[in-house]
Amino acid sequence: MSTLVSLKDVVKRYQRGKQSVEVLHGVNLSIEQGEFLALMGPSGSGKTTLLNLIAGLDQPTEGEVTVAGERIDRLSGGKLAKWRARHIGFVFQFYNLLPVLSAARNVEVPLLLTNLSSKQRKQNVRAVLELVGLADRATHKPGELSGGQQQRVSIARALVADPTLLVCDEPTGDLDRENAEEILRLLQMLNRQQGKTIIMVTHDPLAADHASRILHVDKGRLVDSTERNAA
Repeated sequence: MSTLVSLKDVVKRYQRGKQSVEVLHGVNLSIEQGEFLALMGPSGSGKTTLLNLIAGLDQPTEGEVTVAGERIDRLSGGKLAKWRARHIGFVFQFYNLLPVLSAARNVEVPLLLTNLSSKQRKQNVRAVLELVGLADRATHKPGELSGGQQQRVSIARALVADPTLLVCDEPTGDLDRENAEEILRLLQMLNRQQGKTIIMVTHDPLAADHASRILHVDKGRLVDSTERNAA
């Protein structure tokens, strides 16, 4: 396997009034292509900041962030936005679906920024809805779907442009245990059978248990890691 994500001596500081707050302290991290990595840690530990740096939603104060062979810490806002559209699929705790659109149309939204024909967009949408088990719900609007189904729609939307990396921020945080387990099994399937590289932020040990590797973030540092058998 090859290294997909590399962070070298990454520091992140935020300015709060006159005070400079350092959230990440010299983080070094490598993530291999095809990994399913869980980032765990208490609230305020820096795990979401770390995720945002990898996903190109934020940039480091110091250090290097390389994803898919590109030094994204050097990219300007416009180039970074194009890079994200090409490489990153996002899944959030809250589904961020447009209530007036059907499941299929919600999934199609990222493709509207591409040069694909309408026919090709519909084929891609149908394929990912089948992949997440919602082909029979394509015409349903979010209000007609359960929380678990809405999250599966958001995962389909994240996958539809075939991103290099799937980034999940507390993807089961708004779900009951049964629906959460369904979503985690789906992510595990996407990793094992489709070869998707996944990074998931979670505070839930049962969620992290589905990953192939677990890293703990505490007070802006990676404090330990657990290698797991992904079989």
